[in-house]
Parts: sequence; structure tokens; C-alpha cells
Amino acid sequence: MFENLSERLERSFKILKGQGKITEINVAETLKEVRRALLDADVNYKTAKDFTETVKQKALGQDVLNAVKPEQLMVKIVHDELATLMGGTAMDINIKGTPAIILMSGLQGSGKTTFSGKLAHMLKSKRGKNPLLVAGDVYRPAAIEQLKILGEQIGVSVYAEEENKNPVKIAQNAIQHARQHGKDVVIIDTAGRLAIDEQMMNEIESIKRAVNPQEILFVVDAMTGQDAVNTAKEFNQRLDFNGVVLTKLDGDTRGGAALSIRSVVDKPIKFVGTGEKLDAIDVFHPERMADRILGMGDIVSLVEKAQEQYDEEEARRLQKKIAKNQFDFNDFVAQIQQIKKMGNLKDLASMIPGVGKQIKDLDIDDDAFKGIEAIIHSMTPTERSNPEILNGSRRARIAKGSGTNVQEVNKLIKQFDETRKMMRMMTSGGGKQAMRNMRRR
Repeated sequence: MFENLSERLERSFKILKGQGKITEINVAETLKEVRRALLDADVNYKTAKDFTETVKQKALGQDVLNAVKPEQLMVKIVHDELATLMGGTAMDINIKGTPAIILMSGLQGSGKTTFSGKLAHMLKSKRGKNPLLVAGDVYRPAAIEQLKILGEQIGVSVYAEEENKNPVKIAQNAIQHARQHGKDVVIIDTAGRLAIDEQMMNEIESIKRAVNPQEILFVVDAMTGQDAVNTAKEFNQRLDFNGVVLTKLDGDTRGGAALSIRSVVDKPIKFVGTGEKLDAIDVFHPERMADRILGMGDIVSLVEKAQEQYDEEEARRLQKKIAKNQFDFNDFVAQIQQIKKMGNLKDLASMIPGVGKQIKDLDIDDDAFKGIEAIIHSMTPTERSNPEILNGSRRARIAKGSGTNVQEVNKLIKQFDETRKMMRMMTSGGGKQAMRNMRRR
């Protein structure tokens, strides 16, 4: 995401490279390129103009310390203003109530139904809630069926009245059902159209009046750029929604909607969709997004994703096995599964500072571990538990069973042995002492 914008901003900062100080002339040249970069990213014209004017005033009003180069100061100012432009701080949803009612809104194809499932999954798995999904799109049977499939996948109940064509009554009945069955959050999926029309707006306004939701979320496809911002304005005027959800952000290399929408409708972006999987939902953090736009990575989000998959008891068990040199292929493949659960591999790698730029042209397949897993799964349980017995004939059989060749099997076993040695060294007394020595330095 934001690849084109990141490249253009990086080029604009190079104008200041080698300059001894910030002047009105070199700032003007830099910000001219910054504005072009924003407009090319499909950022609202007024937003881009106001943004560069604010950056200019702040840059000219600061003295550059000897230890800070003009280019570095400009990056810092742009970073802070980008974060402010996108909302400054992360905003949570309001899920207070018995039950809390969340109303989804947006055009057809924006990803409302899928996001409803993702939100229910997040509230259930990370916040211990007991949500109810409500099929409020009475015009598309496929939407009802889709919500039922999503509910089944995440273990969340779906309320639907397929013969009832009154979405207001369905929503009211669903809330009554939620109270009777101990559901503490109700997420109401609603109908959309390919474009805004009066009937759709009247209908969702009627639902809002009838159920008085704690939270109204406007879901929009980030790849529609300025159209997303214009649609947000229309919906906000009618619904006065509480927050924005940007879907398909992983497919948008420009990012105009994310940068414009807050300043145009004055409502926070609360969540972003970053992939097709049901756990591909992130709370929107403006500062972290500014980091990523400027190529600084996003280590905090990467650590959070790792912590979500971290099992303290499993970690202790693994540490004991490593200490006894008993780490085997069962443990190895289990660690691969943990990494895969964290999300898209290229997206994860781009969170590491400096890596995003290096891998932007690489096609990192989410099935990158497929060959490794095939080799390990072609081993017998005894072989996975006792890697040292893998002789030539066993390796030939594993290669044949996994659809690979002996060279690939040998390469994996060698990598595994090196990994095991390194892990063993780090958990040994010498390894711990080396780490202590490094900290002292």
C-alpha cells in the first residue's frame, strides 16, 4: 500500500539533500513536489493545498540544529502532519450497551458484509464479546447467504428473516433476539446500491431511528480514491456516522482516500481491511501509517501481530526442547504456522524499517512455505521427531513424496540444522553471556 506515494515523497525530499539550511526557495521546490505526489495519489486538491501550506509554515518557522539536516527536519514535519491529517490518534469503536448496536453503511461492493464478519470475529476472539450478525440486506439473497457462511466460519450466530422484506423490522427483531440469547453486540449489515439513491438513504435512516445504534460505521473501498471521499460526504450528511472503515487497503498503492477522508468529513478512520482472510482487519493508527508512507516501517504493529499468536506456555515448552537439543521438524512446522497466521508475508516484511522499499518489486507468495511444508509432511512421524535418522534413502523417498528433489530436501535439512544450532547457542550459558556483553556495549 502507498508504494507510489512513498516513492514520490522520497524523491521530493532529495531536493533538500546537501542543503546547509532551509530557505523559502528550497522549501517551495520541495513542497511543490510533495503537492504533486499527493495529487497523484488522488488526495483531495484542497486537502493537498492546505497540507503543504501547513508544512511550509512549520518548516520556515524552525531553526535547523547542527545535528539535524534540512532533509531530516522536513521528513519529520511531513510525518507529523501526515499523522495529523489522518486523525492523529487511533479511535476505538463504542461497544457499550446491552446490547451494543453497530450499524454498517456503504455502497454495494464496498465490502460491508465481509467486514461485518471480520469485525464480529475480532470482537469475539480479541475482546471476548458474544456478537450477533444481522442480515439486513433484503434485496440480495446472496448477501444473506454470504453472511451465514461467514458466521459459520467464525462461530458467530446470524439472524436472518429471509421472507421478511422490511429491514427496519428485521433489525428490531434481531435486537430483541440478542437480548433473549445473551448477545452483547449486534452488527447490522445493510443493503447498498451501485450509487447513492434516495430509497437507500431513506431506508438506512429509518433503521438508524428505529434501533438508535451506539456506532455507525461507513465502509468504503479504498481503491475508489476520491469517489470514496465524495460518497463519504453524502452518507455523513444523512447519517452523521461515527467512523470510517477502509477496505482493500492492501490493493491500493496510492492511498488518496486514507489521506483525504478525515479532513473532508471530520470523522476518524477506525479500521482498515488488509486482505481477504477473516483476521485481516487492523485498527487504524495514523502515526504508524505515516511511518509506513515515509518508509520507516511499522515495528509496533508487527510486534502486536506476533503477540497475538504468542502462547506463553508453548514458548516455555519450546525453550526446554531447544535447551535439550530436542527441537524437531514438528516444532519447525508449528513455527511456520504461527508466522502464516500473522498475515500477508509481503505486508509483514514491509513493516520492518528499510525493507519495504527493497521488496516493493518482489512477488512474495503467501504460499512461500508450501514447499517446505510439503517436504516436512512427507516425513514419517519418527523422522520428524528424530531428524538425525534422515539418511540418503529416506531423503530420496521424502523428495518423491513431496514433489521436490533431493537437493531441495538436503537444503531444508541443512537450514534446519543451522537454525537448531543457533537456537541452542542462544539458550546456552555462552549465548546468554554474549547477549549481556552486547547490552553493556
